[in-house]
Amino acid sequence: MLTGKQKRFLRSKAHHLNPIFQVGKGGVNENMIRQVSDALEARELMKISVLQNCEEDKQTVADQLVQGTNAELVQIIGNTIVLYKESKENKEIVLP
Repeated sequence: MLTGKQKRFLRSKAHHLNPIFQVGKGGVNENMIRQVSDALEARELMKISVLQNCEEDKQTVADQLVQGTNAELVQIIGNTIVLYKESKENKEIVLP
């Protein structure tokens, strides 16, 4: 589990990132979870935007992604979800 200090640190690192994935009408599916998981392994920290035509609310989408990828939810801001998962092979982010 991330501490408040670690979440603040990750939020500042995520600030300049652009969303890589978009969750739209189809919601979250197995294929998306696999792709998000692979991207997290490569990048550790990423943003996902929830489009307006998504039928589920952003909290539900975030919960599904967190459960599917075993990542940590850093924050939900507007329609953007920020996820963090420590990489096994290319660990770059050192948490405070």
